[in-house]
Amino acid sequence: MTVPPLTLEDRRAALAKAAAVRRERAEVKEALKRGRLSLGEVLADDSDAVRKMPVRALLESLPYIGKARAARLLDELEISESRRVRGLGVQQRERLLERCAPQA
Repeated sequence: MTVPPLTLEDRRAALAKAAAVRRERAEVKEALKRGRLSLGEVLADDSDAVRKMPVRALLESLPYIGKARAARLLDELEISESRRVRGLGVQQRERLLERCAPQA
């Protein structure tokens, strides 16, 4: 089965949609980094852009968590490196929030 070729109009629409999704993800990650959004708020978000974001990218957006700490957290919580936000189970979300909640 071959994929039918896209018209120029279809290609432009797809490119615009992809750019909008990237922009939304960047805004969410920046809001996390700056503390304007909490991890709980992001996990509760039902937008497609957030739900399709890799959990690792989400963790790396948190203050004080870089690539190494994010990888270690995923390993400790037994969450696959390739897991997306929408693929997290209830218990995985709870453990993630427990570990990444700001300490008061």
